[in-house]
Amino acid sequence: MENIRKITNDLFYIGASDRKIALFESVYPVLNRVSYNSYLLKDEKTVLFDTVDKSCQGQFFENIEAVLEDRTLDYMIINHLEPDHSAMIKRVIEKYPNVKIICNAKIKQMLYQFFEFANDIEANFEVIKEGDKISTGSHEFTFLMAPMVHWPEVMVTYDITTKTLFSADAFGSFGALNGNIFDDETELDPLTDEYRRYYTNIVGKYGPQVDMLLKKASTVEIETICPLHGLIIRKNIAKLIDLYLKWASYTPEIKSVLIPYTSVYGNTQNVAEIVANRLADKGVKSIKMYDVSMVHDSYILSDCFKYSHIVIATTTYNNNVFVNMENFIHDLVNHNLQNRTFAIIENGSWAPNCGTTVKTELEKLNNCKILDNKITIKSSVKKAQNPEIDTLVDEILKDLNV
Repeated sequence: MENIRKITNDLFYIGASDRKIALFESVYPVLNRVSYNSYLLKDEKTVLFDTVDKSCQGQFFENIEAVLEDRTLDYMIINHLEPDHSAMIKRVIEKYPNVKIICNAKIKQMLYQFFEFANDIEANFEVIKEGDKISTGSHEFTFLMAPMVHWPEVMVTYDITTKTLFSADAFGSFGALNGNIFDDETELDPLTDEYRRYYTNIVGKYGPQVDMLLKKASTVEIETICPLHGLIIRKNIAKLIDLYLKWASYTPEIKSVLIPYTSVYGNTQNVAEIVANRLADKGVKSIKMYDVSMVHDSYILSDCFKYSHIVIATTTYNNNVFVNMENFIHDLVNHNLQNRTFAIIENGSWAPNCGTTVKTELEKLNNCKILDNKITIKSSVKKAQNPEIDTLVDEILKDLNV
């Protein structure tokens, strides 16, 4: 049976949620699962905006048929070709062989990388470029190219008539939809940490490209955002755009200290906690610690985009950085974090040299400061190292301007 919701008098939500998925993209834990959003407009012409993941295909086609009733599908607009949104394109074309495919040239090229079609569909394409417009009757649409947000073919579609932005993966979030599909249908702040975790891990590497899209989007008035994951935004648009401006420019949300650490026998954890306690004694609020071996990188990376100062505390292992911290550091560098201040704590029983490797990796990041006063522990911290710890704490406080 169909499972749809009306957005406006002629726009319908026809997506679905995968409530069995454990790892999004086989990488990111999604305890609250994930939604795959698709939309259908019933104007003089009918318009489908993107499709869904194959896990939701049954519900998707029931929803399409229920909305269309006895009508056919006239247009399919493709904003993004990642398979969680494009998996049903071939089946849509098979079901509605005369559908006009609205997409840009890069999408058209990549479409043939994903699918083999039984029949020639060249005549189905209407290839558009930046600023082109189409009318579907009472609605007029235009298109903004958004390459590398977060794939090279991405574009977004703007409904000039209703001031609605179909934003592809931008402004999305992890989490299934639970009946309430709009951000103003919940008393809770809908812009949870899952928005940041989604952005930082999926899109975060491409800050300049996101900033370019935000500049384009600022030229139009937006009253509704229809993303491909998560809630439809119509109340918190200004707040979400402000967060995106911070994330895209790698601007910290708060001035405080994040301490990701690894510790085999608890000694590195001990010195990390001592540093945290002394920072708290000096008035630093909202300090956060993570055991990198126990928490998935995606959560820690998200907070690295939130916090201004990051203390990396880790152990030497096989004459290198402890494996879980090594993986996290590579993840951090690969996501292009910028404009942060780092401090380093290293431990090692006979050759404590992991701090040098950590520093070398962090130096790959743009506009990041690495504080001079590294703490080196041999096996366990000693009382004689109190001045060394206090020196690092003081240097962090000075940089925080606390």
